[in-house]
Amino acid sequence: MQPLQSSRVTVMGLGRFGGGIAVTRWLVEQGARVLVTDRDGADKLADSIKLLDGLPLQWRLGGHQTDDFTDTDLVVASPAVPLDNPYLAAARQAGVPITTEIKLFIERCPAPILGVTGTKGKSTTTAMLGAILSTRHRAWVGGNIGRSLLADLPHIDPKDPVVLELSSYMLEHLRPMAWSPHVAVVTMIAPDHLEWHGSFEAYIRAKRIIVQFQRTGDFAILNENDAGAKELSTAGGGKVIGFGGPESRPFELALPGSHNQSNAQAAYAAASTLGISWEEAQESLRHFAGLPHRLQLVHESAGVRYFNDSIATIPEAAIAALNAFAPRTVIQIVGGYDKHLPFTALSAALAERAKAALCIGATGPTIAELMAQSTLRSPAPAYSCGDLPTALRMARQIAIAGDCILLSPGCASYDQFVNFEQRGEMFAKLAREM
Repeated sequence: MQPLQSSRVTVMGLGRFGGGIAVTRWLVEQGARVLVTDRDGADKLADSIKLLDGLPLQWRLGGHQTDDFTDTDLVVASPAVPLDNPYLAAARQAGVPITTEIKLFIERCPAPILGVTGTKGKSTTTAMLGAILSTRHRAWVGGNIGRSLLADLPHIDPKDPVVLELSSYMLEHLRPMAWSPHVAVVTMIAPDHLEWHGSFEAYIRAKRIIVQFQRTGDFAILNENDAGAKELSTAGGGKVIGFGGPESRPFELALPGSHNQSNAQAAYAAASTLGISWEEAQESLRHFAGLPHRLQLVHESAGVRYFNDSIATIPEAAIAALNAFAPRTVIQIVGGYDKHLPFTALSAALAERAKAALCIGATGPTIAELMAQSTLRSPAPAYSCGDLPTALRMARQIAIAGDCILLSPGCASYDQFVNFEQRGEMFAKLAREM
């Protein structure tokens, strides 16, 4: 484990949404001499910089310099930085170790770790699992869900379960550790982040890390209804426990959708390895209200409900959201940044089940065109709206009492928004204003 006292540490990637803030603050508290470098300038990072005000930091903003990566003792990279990044390559060539915030935590965590990954459902499952475990334990929840647990290390007891949401980026950076969590949960696997990983096969290899290094006494919790998750059953040495099979006892949930039932079953299966009963899980899940941007009810007016599912950045997630409601009651806003994923299945589902599809962003015309090719007798209409405000105005004209207006785009947001959170917040704001 890398000593930090008096070490020179380069933090690569502060971010505008707090990505590097927690690890930077923690490194300073450990006595490290920290330099923060980011491609963005101080104007764009003003809010993040303010949160670190008063700390003895060096700054390199508006671009990176190679010697910050070669003339240092340690590089802490944002997990979103690809492994083949030239600055990380320079660090490796100079013999400088590279780590991430999540690796720093895992190396020092004294407690058993339950890790959750999947293309979709991992955040909700992580939060559900934390809530279920809290019925009997003092549980800690962090990782990709948005909270660093580094500052909590002094307070985590070896008996406390720790739940970490682990993205494919995080897992790929963890590969040199040859580590997998004591309990690994895989919700589902579908093509995503292919521009980062290079191929679907490489993406699956990254996901496999969550079970690959498990040993006897560990547990792999895998979705029986997902081929990608099931393929990981032979990847490690942990005991495989399936969830979502026909024998599963359903939970009473506040959240709509069969995919949320699947998330609940995954969380319970993982919690059961620590002795949690079905009844304890049910009591916890009955009051679970969900997370922002994940089929979140943000407004209701004149019998029309508005649901923010901006997290749905792949077609499979948008289909799952559509299927959470009664047929022909959903006016769904779809489209966005083009990740070159297929829209055939989404367009077919919209044509069959939606009341209307309102198409926005770079991929909107493609989805509308595919829906227009439907051979159904009365397919749902598709409207090319261009942007989110136009789509919401159109939705208001179409909706009647009993309908829901659903933002579940099936695409990333980068063509018109900074991220999916900004897209979801705009949707909620417009829904309430209208």
